[in-house]
Amino acid sequence: MTTVNEEGKALVEQGTFNKEKALAEFMEYIHTYLTDDECNQVLKAFELADKAHEGQLRASGEPYIMHPLAVAEILAHLQIDHITLMAALMHDVVEDTSYSKEDLEKMFGSEVAFLVDGVTKLNQFQYETKEDRQMENYRKMILAMAKDVRVVVIKLGDRLHNMRTLKHMRSDKQKRIAKETLEIFAPLAHRLGIFNVKWELEDLSFRYLEPEKYYDLVDQMKQKRQAREDIVNDTMSQLTKALEEAHIKADIKGRPKHFYSIYKKMKKDNRDLSQIYDLLAVRVIVDTIPDCYAVLGIAHSLWKPLPYRFKDYISMPKSNMYQSLHTTVIGTMGQPVEIQIRTWEMHRVSEYGVAAHWRYKEGNKSGDKDFDQKVAWLRQVLEWQDTSNPTELVNALKLDVFSGEVFVFTPKGDVVKLPIGSVPLDFAYRVHTDVGHRCVGAKVNGKIVPLDYTLQNGDIVDIITSKTGRPSLDWLNIVGSSESKSKIRN
Repeated sequence: MTTVNEEGKALVEQGTFNKEKALAEFMEYIHTYLTDDECNQVLKAFELADKAHEGQLRASGEPYIMHPLAVAEILAHLQIDHITLMAALMHDVVEDTSYSKEDLEKMFGSEVAFLVDGVTKLNQFQYETKEDRQMENYRKMILAMAKDVRVVVIKLGDRLHNMRTLKHMRSDKQKRIAKETLEIFAPLAHRLGIFNVKWELEDLSFRYLEPEKYYDLVDQMKQKRQAREDIVNDTMSQLTKALEEAHIKADIKGRPKHFYSIYKKMKKDNRDLSQIYDLLAVRVIVDTIPDCYAVLGIAHSLWKPLPYRFKDYISMPKSNMYQSLHTTVIGTMGQPVEIQIRTWEMHRVSEYGVAAHWRYKEGNKSGDKDFDQKVAWLRQVLEWQDTSNPTELVNALKLDVFSGEVFVFTPKGDVVKLPIGSVPLDFAYRVHTDVGHRCVGAKVNGKIVPLDYTLQNGDIVDIITSKTGRPSLDWLNIVGSSESKSKIRN
């Protein structure tokens, strides 16, 4: 809770915050996918949070309960389960009111209490600096998340609503929160496959960190909006006609690109907006995987594909289980258009990410397998880290989890995913610890390369070992993944 600003006081006086209306809309929405009994449990959690936060206000001047309600609403649109919604509604109760974790456990059970505790910041300890406390908070969240990933799903909803209401904060605080969001929370949303949350977090952070660049880009995009929409609509109508003739049932929509991802491309390639190719995107959703490839063939017969712009994430899914075919074609009026093709199941995973898991959990064993793969990266990081050192743990996450990925192959054709910047030693250690320890050289695509060669997508890597091979201290400066570093240190 913070002091209320003048604008906030005015809003309170006008009665702009309508708790009853917001609650009614939220309850109506969750009734579309939860049972009556589950909805009643969610309502009980709301009633307790409402009572606990009574009299508390946010910086905007609104009653505090509007915040947990907004967080629960964000998560409801990910179709999350009722247990998580209950914890989201009460996520600040232990931190900011007289209720304890034990109280919540008695009233709502251990699962809800664990989730609330996982999101609760550590207030009872004294830390040397603010940074120390923040790192310790991250450590607590990461360890809780390893037991139950819903902890971080709640935290993402909490952070998204805080970012949406950031204008009520001092500008130094806005920048600090935006930077942390961009470095920690947006990458977490990406790794959990919750893309809508990731994109909004990135765009909001960009707006506060680089306001001039943000508004300049918004203006540039506005000026060309009509022309862009005409191109997308023309592409969609030509594709719809071709798919109808081929008797392929498809849902085709245009998709706006997000400001931050456009800005990142401009910065990385040192280009201005007119030189960015995939500002325009068309998404095609079909029933089956063979249909995906059939649509790709039709798109390539209608328009010329741009070389090096095709990605097959269906046969090689990203580690957050994202699957789609991406191709960029020179569409109508000579403008490049990106086309993404996926099935409905792939679309569900890309919309909801890991959040989809709980809804479909009952009797869905393949869902469990997918889910385990989705969070395997987290277990890996924890297995190889000294989890008692919060700074090292957060740095390892940044190094392994938040960097992009490179896909390479074993000589037998198996795919190995590694963080971008990995070298043959990282590949060797990923195959087996002993292969890493005994590595004396490497071949990439049939040619001998140095051990510090940076692996590229599609490389075929063959490790040369020797019984007398031993790890060297220099390797710590060469390897790109924290998993390899830990194995070498050990």
